[in-house]
Amino acid sequence: MVEYEKSPEHKDRYEVLTGNIEHEVQTVDVEAIGDRIRGIREEKGITYDEIAALTGFDVETLTKIEANEIQPQLGTLVKLSKALDSAFSRLLSGVGNRLYSVTRKHERKPVTRSTSPKGRKLYAYQSLAPEVRGRHMEALIVDLEENPDQEASVHEGEEFIYVLEGTVLVRIEKDSFELEPGDSIYYLSTTSHMVAAKKDRARILAVLYEG
Repeated sequence: MVEYEKSPEHKDRYEVLTGNIEHEVQTVDVEAIGDRIRGIREEKGITYDEIAALTGFDVETLTKIEANEIQPQLGTLVKLSKALDSAFSRLLSGVGNRLYSVTRKHERKPVTRSTSPKGRKLYAYQSLAPEVRGRHMEALIVDLEENPDQEASVHEGEEFIYVLEGTVLVRIEKDSFELEPGDSIYYLSTTSHMVAAKKDRARILAVLYEG
């Protein structure tokens, strides 16, 4: 994790948001995503060819996602949720059954990693409020890696990002920004965008609205 000096004011704000998370040991649960996608597809009787036509992903990629050989990025999950006529939140973290959610730092859902089509690890995330029923937003703590290929994403929805740690590179269409801890950005996900750590790793709070 990237280290940086925090002013007393920023340190207080950071610890309120995150608690002592630098040294928490997280388990990785990557199987559930592919299993949920396959279950919903089979439940609805949708073929790979039909999903491929709706998303632009080839059948080989879709089968690898369901087999958990490829860990889909968040933008990929949004496109799949539209094709499967299913809530994005159901694919990401399951169906909730509560009217509200209080998530203690030790109760966060396990980290899930996302990779590029080339297999490069891009980021890992924890869902902060998976128990809320019928939700249209997802709040996540995201650990970003570098993205030397500068792979961009376009999908439905809106995103808000608040930088907690490290320096984050953001590209929106042709505009590029370097965001430091305490900086934030809000953008429409239908605009070509790329978010990555400038060096080593960075950590952000991300809120996604599926639209």
